[in-house]
Amino acid sequence: MDNRDDGAGDQDALDTPQRLRLLVDLYAVEHGAEPTFSEISAHLEARGTSLSRSRWSYMLNGHREVTDRHLLASLAGFFGVQPEFLLSDGPLPERVQSQLELIRAMRISRVRSFAARTLGDVSPRTLDAITRFLDEEAAGQSEER
Repeated sequence: MDNRDDGAGDQDALDTPQRLRLLVDLYAVEHGAEPTFSEISAHLEARGTSLSRSRWSYMLNGHREVTDRHLLASLAGFFGVQPEFLLSDGPLPERVQSQLELIRAMRISRVRSFAARTLGDVSPRTLDAITRFLDEEAAGQSEER
């Protein structure tokens, strides 16, 4: 199973758009919805930084490199993480790492649930083998970090 589909691949290899996307996803988990551009813009303006909607889109999608340290530090403040996370490829904040672990566990659980429903006529031995495989896969991903 490829870690990259949930944004949790090699953390040192994450670029700024991937890091921003992780923060947007974390915000959505914590608040029930992604932050609106208006919320982000208001936060930045209160700190003397402006951000156009198109630039925000470019940043999230990786269309242009952003090197404005003040802007990145202000965005880190909005998302409640240390500026180093966006400024210098710092390590994943503990909140982000914890959420990624939860998402990973939920995905594995959904796979198990799906397999149990879909493979209902499969022998218990086969279901046990599938479960062992998923457990080993999950353990292997945790050890990679």
